[in-house]
Amino acid sequence: MIYVTADLHGDAGRLAAKEIRRLKKGDTLIVLGDFGFLWQGTPKEKKILKKLGKKKYQILFIDGAHENFDLLEQYPLQDWGGGQVRHIEGGLRYLARGQVFVIEGKRIFVMGGGESDEKELRSRQQKWFPQELPDPRQMEEARENLERFRWSVDYVLTHECSETMKIFLSSVQQGNRLNQFLTEIEEKLQFRRWFFGCYHLDKQIPPRHCAVYRAVWPLDE
Repeated sequence: MIYVTADLHGDAGRLAAKEIRRLKKGDTLIVLGDFGFLWQGTPKEKKILKKLGKKKYQILFIDGAHENFDLLEQYPLQDWGGGQVRHIEGGLRYLARGQVFVIEGKRIFVMGGGESDEKELRSRQQKWFPQELPDPRQMEEARENLERFRWSVDYVLTHECSETMKIFLSSVQQGNRLNQFLTEIEEKLQFRRWFFGCYHLDKQIPPRHCAVYRAVWPLDE
């Protein structure tokens, strides 16, 4: 089974929740951004990553707005599941932006990235990274990958959401370039359900969207 949760922010206690302890060998947990366990590159952090890689289920994650992208990019890209990943440790992998993976027979399009609302503060603290928003090359690669699947997948997993959905959730007047790109995808892509993190909200939004935070939801629920 494939499950999704979001925004762990490096909190190992979240993985001790009863919903996650129920996961079995062979299951997959996908974190929808702001994973947070690759932040400082310390020996203590590497020890935690090794422990996560030894879980009986595999852990996959996309990036959000609060990641150490310089550290993440030190792991080389590899082919896995039909797309590109960065293999972190054991069963722990980062799913690169704009890829389509086939996992347990399901076609899954992923698009990480987000925009920090504390950019100025994080810049002063040297905790802000310009890579947080996808660049045009990554967006074009996403279009090309979806074209290979004739713009039809089973699930969409993102950290941010479309501009339309962001306006609905947060009453902003306009999203960033990632929100606008995801609106383009939303209007053209055939999909069953779309799960996204970012908003620290657990909410099903009919007919096909789910905002995810602490909940651990199976894709096929």
